[in-house]
Parts: sequence; structure tokens; C-alpha cells
Amino acid sequence: MTQRLHLVFGGELTDPQTNIFRDTDAIDLVGIYPSYQAAFDAWKAAAHRTVDNAHMRYFIAHLHRLRDEEAEASSTEELG
Repeated sequence: MTQRLHLVFGGELTDPQTNIFRDTDAIDLVGIYPSYQAAFDAWKAAAHRTVDNAHMRYFIAHLHRLRDEEAEASSTEELG
């Protein structure tokens, strides 16, 4: 059975039109969730808490898409 993990994170952006964080040390790691729905609910709650700050953005990263455990070498393996 494939596990589909999702990471929810966010922070203040340098400009609301970009995805560049103002301070990467201040990124808010909300959590890792076993389903998209659980991640979406966490994303929505985090985004709602910061709705008054136009520079704050939260994202859902599909961790299960980053690595294929069945493949000999994944695209995320270190090059070298």
C-alpha cells in the first residue's frame, strides 16, 4: 500500500506575488499529514490564522511525489 504524505508549511514572503520567503529560519512547519484532506484542513486553519497579513502564505507539498521508493534511483537522489 502506498503512503501519500503531505507537508504543510508557510511563512512571510518578500512579495505576495512571489514564493520567496523573507526569513527561511522563520518558516512555520505546520505538520505532515497522511491524506490530502487532512493537509488541506491544516493548511486552511493556518492560512485563516494569518489572513490579516497579505505577505503570509501557506503551502501543501506532496511528499509522496518527491521520491519513488520502487525506482533504483529517484530524481531526488543526490547527484555525484
